[in-house]
Amino acid sequence: MDVPIRRPTLPRSRRAQRRGYQAVVLLTVAGLAPVTGLHLYAGDRVRSVQRVPARDVTMVLGAGVRGDRPSELLARRLDVALRLYRSGKTRVILVSGDGGGNRHDETKVMRRYLVERGVPDKRVVSDDSGFSTWESCARAKRIFGVERMIVVTQSFHLRRALALCKAAGIDAYGVPDRSLTWGHIGPTVYGTGREVLAAIKATGTIVFKPDPRVTARPSDAIRRALAD
Repeated sequence: MDVPIRRPTLPRSRRAQRRGYQAVVLLTVAGLAPVTGLHLYAGDRVRSVQRVPARDVTMVLGAGVRGDRPSELLARRLDVALRLYRSGKTRVILVSGDGGGNRHDETKVMRRYLVERGVPDKRVVSDDSGFSTWESCARAKRIFGVERMIVVTQSFHLRRALALCKAAGIDAYGVPDRSLTWGHIGPTVYGTGREVLAAIKATGTIVFKPDPRVTARPSDAIRRALAD
């Protein structure tokens, strides 16, 4: 008579640990899938200041201000735009952010920063209703009539921005700020972690293409800035 072989079983605590580990792996894969998808959707569009194709317009995405000064993230983005302008890679800088008033006016601070460093005021165009990356891209196309441009933001944010600009109908290249290091671990870790959740939202945005919260008639501000 054959005696059935009993396989050893893991203690409940071990089984729970294994299941917990598997759940973490599955959640990690599910969370990173939208990030990977956006990278593929954006394509090979990330370039350096030296290698990016010249475009008439460069858009700098807002990132918060401290009174009348840009936050560290925002200042570094603006510095990249300055290098693009000074090297002749772009002619007009579109600053897009939350122009929420005197206490939180990103576009006003961005414009002042650029002008104080040598960019003529007439070469800076403000979009004070760029409340999100998608709205900045969609409004650049719908309101300002931008067809091609360079986008400037941090490395961890750039491919999402490029994917959203592509969904908005803009042929965009991106130049990242890569100056943040582990010496700036706060903004770096926060920004990178936030991108996982933002990528999930962006995937839905690319599919449904919602209207910006603030709509307006088409503006010829970019055309006039280029004509001057």
